[in-house]
Amino acid sequence: MALPAYLAQSQPTPASARAPWYLNTAPSYAGVFLWIAFYQSMAAGTIDRAPWFWLIGALLAAGVLSYALFYYVPATLGMKTGYPLYVVGSSTFGALGGYLMPGLLMGALQIGWFAVGTFFSTKYILAAAGSAAGPGSMPFLAVATLWALTMGTIGILGIQYVARVSLFLNAIPLLMLLITFSQTSRGIEAYSPPSSDLLGASMTIIQLVIGFFATAGAAGADFGMGMRHEHDVRWGGLVGVTGAITVAGALALLSVIGAKGLNPGLASFQFDAVVGSLGGILATAMFALFAVASIVPACFCAFIAGNSFSTMIPGVSRARSTMAGVVVALLLAVSGVAENLAGFFGIVGASFGPICGAMAADWYRCGKQWAGPREGINWAGYGAWAAGFIVGIAPTLGVDLQPAAIWSFVTGFVVYLGLAQAGLEPRTLALARAGVSAAR
Repeated sequence: MALPAYLAQSQPTPASARAPWYLNTAPSYAGVFLWIAFYQSMAAGTIDRAPWFWLIGALLAAGVLSYALFYYVPATLGMKTGYPLYVVGSSTFGALGGYLMPGLLMGALQIGWFAVGTFFSTKYILAAAGSAAGPGSMPFLAVATLWALTMGTIGILGIQYVARVSLFLNAIPLLMLLITFSQTSRGIEAYSPPSSDLLGASMTIIQLVIGFFATAGAAGADFGMGMRHEHDVRWGGLVGVTGAITVAGALALLSVIGAKGLNPGLASFQFDAVVGSLGGILATAMFALFAVASIVPACFCAFIAGNSFSTMIPGVSRARSTMAGVVVALLLAVSGVAENLAGFFGIVGASFGPICGAMAADWYRCGKQWAGPREGINWAGYGAWAAGFIVGIAPTLGVDLQPAAIWSFVTGFVVYLGLAQAGLEPRTLALARAGVSAAR
């Protein structure tokens, strides 16, 4: 059987091109969690139901689960094989099945992330300019269009330059978090949650964190390509995933709690409302800097989406596929749809929870190694994804099942094992013919 081009033409990352965890994986993942989209809505439905120390414990638990369930296996596969997600995923979903899962699905969800980034960057640019214009207004449309087209173009042509300054740009939101915390921390002890629902608050935190992280966790394979050995996988994840989740999330939650303690009349639980409450030139400067800090995630979203589409649909150029995605993202942003972070995180968790679960089950069945690409479509993988996705979207169907992203992972893992045992896992292609090699 002839392999698809995306497999036949892939080349593993050589050892000479790899680097220590503190130079690539940890700072890259930390930048993901320092993006304001991660903690913008984290206080809603949480700080009013549990004390701050309980919520920080839930954040730590979410960080550990993100590392253990969503990051570790993809990162280990990438490190051992030197191949990206769309190659190592060809075992779990098949050489042909890999076109859609995780290939094109990853690209589609990156368009969603680009829409989120466009919405909030536009909002902060307008806020810095003293405008309250919202979705549907001409100022919002003009700024959003300029932002989306510029970031999309950089994602096509100049991503290497953004990568060079990403570490510096990632320091900006950390500084903004620290400033906000310093301005509000004296109000923390004055705030008491009006109700008590410790379990509900914990489940909400875990769902928000993992829903946000699910795609980045699966992309651990791509990060793993640049890691040298197990030590890099372990410490890159513990610092860049678990540590960054806990630190960034805790600073944001404590800032909102402190702001509510200082000003009980503050109606919003959104982090940017706390920034706005600081007032004056400080708030103006911080909104502008949060927009600047969003350049890196915006460009990388455009780059990853374009890479996914051009790899899986080689007949369409990277520029055309990227810009088509940018237009879709722009429509989602200017319509206000991209503002619904909780809903979007739920879709992401439902989509990639079972992907990560199925990949983990495949890895476990193969003796914690990569089996290599499997022939055609691996129906065990697709069946696991379908079952896990249904579980993941259960809350939107009125079923109280949280954290849905965790249960979707568990469902994907269990269903894959069952279907593979039942014989729905196709044979592994001969590695000599495949042009790729499994790690043994």
